[in-house]
Amino acid sequence: MMPFYLNLHPNVILLASIALGIIIYRSIRRSWTRRQFAKAHGCKPIARSLSKDPFLGLDLLPGTFRAIRENRILVRSLEFFKTHGNTFTVRELHVSAIVTIEPENIKTVLSLKFQDFCIAHRLKCMKPLLGEGIFDTDGDHWAASRALIRPSFNRDQVADLRSLESIFQDFFSLLPRDGETVVDLKDLFFRYTIDSATEFLFGQSVGTLKKSEAELGFADAFHYAQKAILMRGMLGPLEYFFPDRRAEECNCICRDFVQQFVDEAVNAVETRKAEGEKADPSSTRPKRIFSHELAAQTSDKTRILDELMNVLLAGRDTTASLLTNMFFMLAKNPAIWDKLRREVAFLEGRLPTYEELCNMKYVHCCMNESLRLHPVVPRNDRQAVRDTVLPLGGGKDGLSPIFVPKGTLVLYNLYAMHRRKDIYGPDADEFRPERWEDGKLMPRWGFLPFNGGPRICIGQRYALTEAGYVLVRMVQEFRSLVSRDPNEWEETRGLTVTSHNGAKVSLIPA
Repeated sequence: MMPFYLNLHPNVILLASIALGIIIYRSIRRSWTRRQFAKAHGCKPIARSLSKDPFLGLDLLPGTFRAIRENRILVRSLEFFKTHGNTFTVRELHVSAIVTIEPENIKTVLSLKFQDFCIAHRLKCMKPLLGEGIFDTDGDHWAASRALIRPSFNRDQVADLRSLESIFQDFFSLLPRDGETVVDLKDLFFRYTIDSATEFLFGQSVGTLKKSEAELGFADAFHYAQKAILMRGMLGPLEYFFPDRRAEECNCICRDFVQQFVDEAVNAVETRKAEGEKADPSSTRPKRIFSHELAAQTSDKTRILDELMNVLLAGRDTTASLLTNMFFMLAKNPAIWDKLRREVAFLEGRLPTYEELCNMKYVHCCMNESLRLHPVVPRNDRQAVRDTVLPLGGGKDGLSPIFVPKGTLVLYNLYAMHRRKDIYGPDADEFRPERWEDGKLMPRWGFLPFNGGPRICIGQRYALTEAGYVLVRMVQEFRSLVSRDPNEWEETRGLTVTSHNGAKVSLIPA
């Protein structure tokens, strides 16, 4: 039998040969151009690679799966940096990345060369739940999202603590006060933050603290939908072979639930505009509601829905994770709790004002230390949209610039960077809020709990205000916080990282 290509028309063979030649020429030219670009910037190759298998990194998979089962992915990453240095390459299945804990590299990615990197690779796995919003878009769409959201996080909005106290009373009602009964604060913190987030976003809380476990439909669906985002990100193209019908149902439940508040906000704004001429100019302006503020700027219901979903995700999970991790450590350190009580004693039991909350230095030291030791977003990444350069990681000593080809993923590990002893001292693995007290510790880009550069977290002040308020009110209400968990802190991996064992404590009233 004759080979099939001998039967092809000569013109077809010619065209195929030309096409192949063009591909080869472009590949050679691209390779030459990149070598010249790297040489011009003094780049040297990254000396260490985590993967021995250069194609799929299959040698790493058994250890990765084992670390996931044992809740020690972050601990495993620490071991890699100890043996491979501060910057190395890695490949696992469809992902090939440069991994770094160099503050100057992170500063370059997030700020100095912000336009060279994107997060477009997130959109596919996040869009089913979040749509297209501030956390999964780039360019003009992202800039418009940020401009749309920013006004709702102004100081006046954040400084209004009345709604926090109202929801906090629901939280208090569920806490045992006999000093013996064990309560896991983790579940209550996640219910508290979804109640406060929905109050802030929609003008009314979903009231999970007032409901039984059987009534937590939206909260449960939201939790599962987030886990599905993480799984889609891990699977990449393989997700088509592992369809998740429950995730699709949960995405619909969540978006349909929020849609009702979008409709209400648009109708409220239209009514307000229609009655604007009749309004009494001397009347007190009603409380600002996030969804209404968005609807006042755009009538695009899909856009409003997507932005609300994005902010709801951040408002619930990051603060709840911070509180859980922090209270786990505070329960292990009674001397720190006593010091907090001394700081808030001047209030004499009354509620703190926003200004007083901002001036409680040790409260902020405790929050900073929790965010340092257990950052709620411990790993993050960006993808190069063009050939570019990072300042460190090349050569045997890791001190030369490195070339970053277009399409390369740059992954930065905050969990490991926040534990660098050359930045935080020999006790970097310990929970010691006092390291922040004298103001001498200035890690700058070595401390990034809320990211940095143009994409720095727009809700940072709101999150710290909420977490600080909860901490102060708990310190006022309880004389002692007693740990009922003999174990060390262990991770639970999700979009945010929180204590796997929760925060099991007993509470002794003041």
